[in-house]
Amino acid sequence: MDSTLRRTWAEIDLDALAHNYRTLRARMGEHARFLGVVKADAYGHGAVEVSRMLEELGAEYLAVSSLDEALELRQGGVGLPILQLGLTPADQTAQAMACRVTQAVWSESAAQAFSQEAQKAGGTLKIHIKLDTGMSRLGFSCDEEHFADSLEAICRVCTLPGLEAEGIFTHFAVSDESDGVSQDYTLRQYRRFSAMTEALAARGAAFAIRHCANSGAAAGYPQFACDMFRPGIVSYGIGHQAAELGLRPVMTLKTVVGAVRELPEDTAVSYGCTFRTARPSRIGVLPIGYADGLHRVLSNQWQVWTPWGAAPIVGRICMDMCMVDLTDLPQVREGDEAEVYGVHNSVNDAARLAGTIAYELTCAVSKRVPRIYYRGGREVARELLLRG
Repeated sequence: MDSTLRRTWAEIDLDALAHNYRTLRARMGEHARFLGVVKADAYGHGAVEVSRMLEELGAEYLAVSSLDEALELRQGGVGLPILQLGLTPADQTAQAMACRVTQAVWSESAAQAFSQEAQKAGGTLKIHIKLDTGMSRLGFSCDEEHFADSLEAICRVCTLPGLEAEGIFTHFAVSDESDGVSQDYTLRQYRRFSAMTEALAARGAAFAIRHCANSGAAAGYPQFACDMFRPGIVSYGIGHQAAELGLRPVMTLKTVVGAVRELPEDTAVSYGCTFRTARPSRIGVLPIGYADGLHRVLSNQWQVWTPWGAAPIVGRICMDMCMVDLTDLPQVREGDEAEVYGVHNSVNDAARLAGTIAYELTCAVSKRVPRIYYRGGREVARELLLRG
């Protein structure tokens, strides 16, 4: 690797991504389309390279959360259909059609606005109807109180000019939880989804693609595959369910030991003096901090993995650096690599310590951290933050 990149970098294992894809595909059945969720820069892994790989593997669809994310994929040469899950302003309809984006529609008023703009642009916008079966975020309400009104509204949406209603979907709130209450809630959501799609079909509103299985459902409810499933974070080998399914972490976040200092006993380290050496200590300084995505809340809690074992982070994590205790690892020298998250140092464990979910930690790996892509043990691509 170029010396300019040997600061902090993320290694993206495309072979692990391929393994995860094939494992999930086998689990859900070949009849179900695979929608790869690549929003938020593929959860920090690099949306363009991940999407290219998924397209090569045979995925049928991708999902993003903004039109800008879809445009980035198109500019990167990705040709798969793209479902835009988020809140696209109606005045962007022409651009969405131009880059062949399928838009999620969450209400009749939103559908009417998209319809008007599509007609102005002289084209047709492909849409997927979003059902709210219990997430209470976006979608046509499918609970008992609102079911009939939503049924009528969706039927009207399906007849609007300028729109092609290709799909219908919902999102589970607790499908990744294994307790009985969560299981009951997920089953209730699925029953509502099924009831609405069946009622629509009886009214002549049939959809080519029905989908509801997110990461949690792909792991716990493969019977919900329907016409398409959309695994998100689990595709990247992250989360407790990924480990249970034998999926592999795709990202390894690495840095190097930039400097080693010998400090006497009772020496304060970093901002706030939250750590003091209890003995004469070897302290390593690493060129990674919260501006790179290493959350400050992990100060004095997390560790990095060196070739000779774990080195605890001591003192507060700074913007661009952090310190680790190398006293019990005399073999570690300046220039040695250190794994921040990866096979030896699970991001799932770091998330628990941070009081959050692993998604947040991988998404937080900043753009200034180069992504280096590997396949068959060889570097095949790089994504660098460079400005001319």
